[in-house]
Amino acid sequence: MEFGTGSWPVTLESGDLLLRPLRYRDKATWMALKRRNADWLQPWEASTPTPGGPLPTYREMVSSLNRQARAGLTLPWVIALRGSDRREPAMVGQLTVSGMLWGSALTASLGYWIDGAHAGRGITPHAVALATDYCFRDLGLHRMEINIRPENTASLRVVDKLGFRDEGVRERFLHINGEWSDHRSFALTADEVPGGLLQRWRAGNATR
Repeated sequence: MEFGTGSWPVTLESGDLLLRPLRYRDKATWMALKRRNADWLQPWEASTPTPGGPLPTYREMVSSLNRQARAGLTLPWVIALRGSDRREPAMVGQLTVSGMLWGSALTASLGYWIDGAHAGRGITPHAVALATDYCFRDLGLHRMEINIRPENTASLRVVDKLGFRDEGVRERFLHINGEWSDHRSFALTADEVPGGLLQRWRAGNATR
């Protein structure tokens, strides 16, 4: 299966949770959210091992992500929540599916970050399950991978709640916060969740 041209933009909804494309007009909100969460996110932020000139502007970043999305390489979503007043859903984080491989692989990697004030409320596993189901059911991907620093206990709880398999440690896998860092690799295949990951997660919550 090939990712169809014109398949982006895509918005997914589940209850009060939305995964929607990052927009140019999100700049002020996105930058304020990142500033407010700087200390919370810094230990897990991707970095580059070699200095390479100025960082892209916000507009350049969104433009690049949209090009990659239209090419079937990435899905750059904002995590947003509707309030009781049903106004514009509030941005609370990001979720990105990247490294999408087609042909005989049908695999991708998923990464996310959440506003510290909203952490621990089940928003991130809900968003990961929603995105994974879309990739498996709608796009025909077979495997989803999440790579997490061993010290990142909050993210480790997410994959534990969702039942991703621990495939072991990848030494010096990604450049994070200024150094090459080990990661634990977790994965799930479509045949492991025939009824959907979101359904399994909800069923697990109902029995607790």
